[in-house]
Amino acid sequence: MSGEDAASTGPSPAGTQAGDGSRAGSNFDTMLGRVVVERGLVTPEELDQCSSDQRSRGRTSAPITLAELLVEKEFLTKRQVERLRGDLEAVKTSQQIPGYRIIRKLGAGAMATVFLAKQLSLDRLVAIKVLPKKFSQNQNFIERFLREGRAAAKLSHNNIVAAYEIGQAGEHHFFVMEYVDGDTVYDRIVARKRLPEREALEIIRQVASALQHAHEMGFIHRDIKPKNIMMTTGNVAKLADLGLARAMSDKEAAEAESGRAYGTPYYISPEQIRGAVHIGPPADIYGLGATFYHMVTGKLPFDGTTPSQVMHRHLKDALVPPDHVNPQVSGGTALIIETMMKKDARERYQSARDLVRDLELVLSGQEPEYAKPAVDISTISSAVSASAQDPIAIVRKDDPKPFASLPAIVLIAVLAVGNIVLLAVALLR
Repeated sequence: MSGEDAASTGPSPAGTQAGDGSRAGSNFDTMLGRVVVERGLVTPEELDQCSSDQRSRGRTSAPITLAELLVEKEFLTKRQVERLRGDLEAVKTSQQIPGYRIIRKLGAGAMATVFLAKQLSLDRLVAIKVLPKKFSQNQNFIERFLREGRAAAKLSHNNIVAAYEIGQAGEHHFFVMEYVDGDTVYDRIVARKRLPEREALEIIRQVASALQHAHEMGFIHRDIKPKNIMMTTGNVAKLADLGLARAMSDKEAAEAESGRAYGTPYYISPEQIRGAVHIGPPADIYGLGATFYHMVTGKLPFDGTTPSQVMHRHLKDALVPPDHVNPQVSGGTALIIETMMKKDARERYQSARDLVRDLELVLSGQEPEYAKPAVDISTISSAVSASAQDPIAIVRKDDPKPFASLPAIVLIAVLAVGNIVLLAVALLR
């Protein structure tokens, strides 16, 4: 039974006070009855049985609430009832948004609660993010909330969750957006440990395309992570949550946030950790690289017991190559991830456009164009030393005049230099 088609099922008010402080047969009972059937926790027949028992007890001196009956008959646990109570209270406080009918709660975070709703004028499902009442008097929270909506409204891309409306209804600040009926990349990692390389490449290519659009429009996301990549049932990736998005041209905001780290520790770039004033596209590319790493290895690139420890490792620890963690990862994909996660922003991809190009090349079975293997100076030095010694090593010790002539010495020197150049070119290819 769908949320919008479910009938309101429940007992009529009995008008007596229940032991837990709620009325037997109250509006809460009505809402609870509808929700438990909608979510498949109780069948309509089981609910009818509970409602009948509740009415019978209502005629005695021992009335009981529907919630208490559901627990007594072991249809629900006390924990489930409390969770449903919280959900219904949240829905109740959001019913004041005109033009929308709230269907159910989708989720909640520290900053907002998200509901599934129907936009009545266009007869379509939408997601509505509502700022909690406790933040409605805090101008900083309100501004950040509205900034997310305004940023999203300026972006129009198939791989970015679309914004429809921002506003205020009574004490409630709300943001209406596209409803994505699916899961997140984080959900997939949890369910499957790691994703097949090709699936991960396709998802990252879509998000990189979204970032290319956002960056070209002048915005940086600053919080790329698996939970912020939503997946439709048709496997279309949608970049969500622009709560930390900032216009790159907003020097005032950049100066105000200087010295403070904004982002999620497991995926944050080194320059964000340092609180750098100038944060650009490479910061988002780093976060996407950390997400990509997590997807194909099933491991976080850097872990720790505290956020500060994790961030310290982003700054100081060498990245374990993804193909060392998961040998099934191809060399091209590993090279892309390592380039995305260079600690120095200048050594990463400088634009999402270049990243998209490399991802498409690897998807087509070719080598990346922009990602290059790092040249290990110590390896070159050792090779140079070996090359210089090779001609001498073959000389017999009992030869009285080994390479006595000047032309022979010059020839050896030329050959050694030639070996060095060829080796360096080979390593850079």
